[in-house]
Order: sequence, then C-alpha cells, then structure tokens
Amino acid sequence: MPKPVAREPMRRNSRSNRARILATARQELGRNPDVTLEELAHAAGVVRRTLFGHFPGRAALLEALAEEASEAIRSVVSDGANSTEPAERALAYFVLSVWPVGDRYRMLVALARKDLGMERVAEILAPARDEATVILERGQRDGVFHTHLPSAVLSAGLEAMTVALLEAVNTGALDDDGTRVAVATLIAAGVPEEQAGAVVDDVASAAVAEAAADA
Repeated sequence: MPKPVAREPMRRNSRSNRARILATARQELGRNPDVTLEELAHAAGVVRRTLFGHFPGRAALLEALAEEASEAIRSVVSDGANSTEPAERALAYFVLSVWPVGDRYRMLVALARKDLGMERVAEILAPARDEATVILERGQRDGVFHTHLPSAVLSAGLEAMTVALLEAVNTGALDDDGTRVAVATLIAAGVPEEQAGAVVDDVASAAVAEAAADA
C-alpha cells in the first residue's frame, strides 16, 4: 500500500507562502497602489497560481491585509489597556505603540477610498479609537486635556490627524518614528508644547529600556 502523504510540511509551506505574499504586498502596495497581482507574485517569488490559491483576487488580498492590521491594533490596545499611568503619559504610550502598526499598514490609507471603503477602515481603527477615547476622557476629568470637545469627538479628530500624517509619510512629506506624532497629539489634546515633548521623550526612553530588559 502507498504510504500516506505527509501533509504537515505542505501546510507549513502554504502558511509560509501566504505570509510572504502578505509581507510583499505591504511593501509593494506602499510603493505602487496599482501594482498587479502578477507583479506581486513575481516579487514574492511564487508562481501566479500559488498567489491566486491564497487570494483569488485583489479584494481578497486587501481584506487579508485589513484583517492583519485589525488584529495588530487589537493586540496593541489590549497590551496597553487599563493603564494606571497619568493620562498624558498613557496617551503618549498609546500613540508610540499604535504608530508602528499604522506605519506598517499605511498603504491601506491610500487604498481606503478606492478599494476597502471608509467604513471598513473605520472598523479597523475602532479599537484604537475607543481606547483613545477612554484615555482622553480620563485626562479631561483630571484637568490634563482640554474640554472644548467631548472625548469621543476629540478622539475622532486626533484619529483623522493621524491618518493625515500617515498619508504624509506615503507621499514622503514626513519621516517619523512616532515621537513627533505623539508630541503633536498631546499638544492637540491640550498639553503645553514643552511639557508634551518632555512626556514623550520620557515615555519613549522608558519603552526602549523596557524592550532592552525583555530582550
């Protein structure tokens, strides 16, 4: 009798191909939003049939990237939830944590109106928006952030600013590791500029030290 086919190596290879295709798509779509699936397959080092086996069309590929981004945002928000830090530090930490995810998937901003639709993008960003609203509401209660706008409205405004800054990265107008965006966010929330810069510098340094300790 023929021996049973070992399926696990095939599954691992399939998962590896899928991950490579998605990683390549993040990179290539950032360079050229109109890149074709055939060009993506070539860049990923797979044949066209392999790519279409995972993603039967452009919409399926973009939805997979959108779900990746959504999971990454949920993970970041979950890690930073229920912070006991002062609100201004919590907001700085939140921005510094979320910005790398936004930067990794910023090509979705360029593709939002054309391919994904703004409703899908809003759904992806919802966990971050909700967490920012909680932090802002706490800061308003503590007198740290201004109260000219309700916390939910202020959160939506800061989100729109962040999306605009991601678009600026797409066009090459901005290059930032998140610190300048974090300072701008604190200032927009009502923290004086000098204090905002000091808070972000301190939080960023603490995050680097924590990462080094965990390494």
